[in-house]
Amino acid sequence: MDKAIAVIPARGGSKRIPKKNIKPFLGKPLIAYSIETAQKSGLFDKIVVSTDDEEIAEVARAYGAEVLKRPKELADDFTGTADVTKHALSVYTGYEFACTIYATAPFLQVEYLKKGLEELKQNKDAVMAFGVTTFDYPIWRSFRVTEENRCEMFWRENFDKRSQDLEEAYHDVGQFYWERVGVINDDIGFGKNSIPVKIPRYLVQDIDTPEDWKRAEMMYHSLFPNKFDRWNDLKQKIDAKEKGILFNERDILFISLGQNIGFEQYGKGEEYLRPVVVLKKFSRNLFFGVPLSSQIKEGYFFHKVSFRNKINSALLLQARTFDAKRIKYRLATLSSKEFEKLVKKFKKVVTPSQYEKGSD
Repeated sequence: MDKAIAVIPARGGSKRIPKKNIKPFLGKPLIAYSIETAQKSGLFDKIVVSTDDEEIAEVARAYGAEVLKRPKELADDFTGTADVTKHALSVYTGYEFACTIYATAPFLQVEYLKKGLEELKQNKDAVMAFGVTTFDYPIWRSFRVTEENRCEMFWRENFDKRSQDLEEAYHDVGQFYWERVGVINDDIGFGKNSIPVKIPRYLVQDIDTPEDWKRAEMMYHSLFPNKFDRWNDLKQKIDAKEKGILFNERDILFISLGQNIGFEQYGKGEEYLRPVVVLKKFSRNLFFGVPLSSQIKEGYFFHKVSFRNKINSALLLQARTFDAKRIKYRLATLSSKEFEKLVKKFKKVVTPSQYEKGSD
C-alpha cells in the first residue's frame, strides 16, 4: 500500500497578520482547520507541522499533529515551501506520496485532497497535483495604470472581444500540493508534469492581509453556518427530557458533548456525540467523566484506553461533570484493569508532583 505524509509549513514570523497561523479563526486556531481536514481525509500515515515557533508547535500537538522543528535557515522570509517539504522528507523517509498543505487553508475540503491523490496515482507520467480555480474576470482584458494615471492594456487586440470569447485562465488556490516522493520534476510546478484539481471559486480565499481575513470569515460563516446555533437548539431538546439513561462507573457512554470553544473537545455529527468514560458517579443524574478520541494522541495529558480491541485516547484535561440527560446510549464497559490505569493516570495529571508538573 502506498504511504503518504502531509507536511504543513507554519512559520512563526508572519508580519501582516501577527501570529496568523494560530490566530483564532471563528473559534479555533487557523492551522487547526488544515490539520483536521488532513485527519478526516484518512489519506495520511503521518501529519507533520514544520515550524520554528514553540507556540505553533503546542497548538499543532494539541490538535493531534506531529511537530518537526525546522532549522533557522529555513525560517526566514525568503524560504519557499518546497524547501520546507524537502527538509521534512529528509527526516521522515519511506513515503511514496507527500502533500504540502498550507496552514492558512480553512476552506480546504477532503474531496479535493482525495481527488488530487487519485489523479496522481492514475497518471503515472505526472509528478504533481494541486488545487486550481478560474480567475473571476478574463485576464486577457486586463490593463495597467501608468505613472501618468492612464490606462494601458496588456493585450490591446482583445479590447473589442467579448468576455465569453476569451480563453478561461486558472490560478493556484494555495491550499495543497501533492507530489511523488523521489521523482525529479523536469518542469516548473505550473507545467506539463502537474495535474490541476479544479476547485470552485467560492471555496478559495487567500489570507494575507487583515482585509483578506475579514472576507474569509464572512465567506466561511456563509458556507458553513455557525454550529453553536444548532447546538443551542439541541440543548433545549435534551434539557426537556424527563430523565436520563441509567449508567455506572467504568461505562463508556455516547453523550451529546456539544459544540465547545477553542481547544475544548466537541461532539460530532448532528447530535454532537462523543464517547465518555464515567470516572465517578455522583447520583443517578450526575457523573464525572473523561471524553475519548479515536485520534491517538501522545503526551502527558493523554492516556491510551483499550476496549473492544480498539485503542482510544482519553483527553484527561477535558474531564468534567455531565448530566445523564446527555447520554444517547452505552457503548461498552471498561475492564477493571483498564479503568484502574485510567484513574491512576488522571490523579497523576490533576495532582502532579513538583517533578512531574508541566512535563511531557
